Amino acid sequence: MAEQRRTRQPNGASSIYFGKDGKWHGRVTVGVRDDGKPDRRHIERKTKAEVTKAVREMERARDAKKLRKPGKGWTVDSWLEHWVENIAKPYVSENTYDGYEVDVRVHLVPGLGAHRLERLEPEHLESFYQKMQDSGSSAGTAHHVHRTIRVALGEAVRRGHVPTNSAEIAKAPRLEEEDIEPYTIEEVQSLLVEAAKLRNSARWVVALALGLRQGEALGLHWEDVDLDAGYVRIRKNRLRPKYRHGCGDGEPCGRKAGYCPQREQVRREHKSTKSRAGRRTVGLPDPLIKLLRHHQEVQAGERLVSGADWEDKGYVFASPLGGPLSPNTDYHLWKRLLRDAGVRDGRLHDARHTAATVLLLLGVPDVVVDSIMGWEPGGAARMRARYMHITGPMLRKVAKQVGDMLWEPPKGN
Repeated sequence: MAEQRRTRQPNGASSIYFGKDGKWHGRVTVGVRDDGKPDRRHIERKTKAEVTKAVREMERARDAKKLRKPGKGWTVDSWLEHWVENIAKPYVSENTYDGYEVDVRVHLVPGLGAHRLERLEPEHLESFYQKMQDSGSSAGTAHHVHRTIRVALGEAVRRGHVPTNSAEIAKAPRLEEEDIEPYTIEEVQSLLVEAAKLRNSARWVVALALGLRQGEALGLHWEDVDLDAGYVRIRKNRLRPKYRHGCGDGEPCGRKAGYCPQREQVRREHKSTKSRAGRRTVGLPDPLIKLLRHHQEVQAGERLVSGADWEDKGYVFASPLGGPLSPNTDYHLWKRLLRDAGVRDGRLHDARHTAATVLLLLGVPDVVVDSIMGWEPGGAARMRARYMHITGPMLRKVAKQVGDMLWEPPKGN
């Protein structure tokens, strides 16, 4: 076949021509490179029909903004490390970043890092999740990893590095909903009796009566509490501490950073609650107001005893020297409280389920429940279904109502 000369096309238009190498070629303008020059993509096929089809497909992908950007392609490894440190870290909370970083470092990079980013398929992800679980990871861990890479790939799509988000297509690891049984009123009363023997006893009353999250309870400051008016404002969250070694210039202690005798705190103690629903005002029951007044007096006594050593940071639930409480220590105190009260084991978060169930038992309107629990309007119905459990007394009450309606003799006979 004689060589066919290129037909001059208008600027930016695609071109198709037969080359000296005996193959058909196509050139498609898909955008502008970082240096300002046109980004012209090259296609090579054996026949004119094949190259024409490929050119038209690339044009459609260009118009749908599903072509990756020009330049050196990313690997999954390089993109995830760039994303977690330079994109996610400055904009998410410390706790969220920690979760992302562990997922990337421990799971995603070792398991998927060698893949080219644009060639990562949903099947690669599904196979990886299964291997994780076969190796001992829980379905919850695999599901968390799935959420992390879905966010990371979503950012890659938004920036034009890949055309589609494979994690949006891949089937997420299946999670079985835990059948959570809230504590009964009798169990709550046993817990409150035992909590009264502990320092910071009001901490556990706040959990069981108000349903505050752990970070919310430990982040409470006295400036957020108005005992005269009878309410508390939820505005801050206690963050999990993070440390680094302080023994760098001397003899290394050989311990983890958190146990170094000269450890240094590298994370702020608390953060402001970001969501509008999370920032809320909750009314205090009269017995809790009385208990918090007593707690305030006890803390004032601790301040006097500590003297110059007292850390005047304003925490409602503080250490003996006024500093913030450790979430880890708080968790272990909860477990000890359950044992001492002779109550079945459960998560600290189950206290929040219990508080929500009490609100249901009392017939509190949904909009008030959502406000007290700090649920976002869009997901409030789903959260109510998850947290508020139908209890035995409620079932018996409904059964009696049905029985009275169906079997009670008609009046007037």
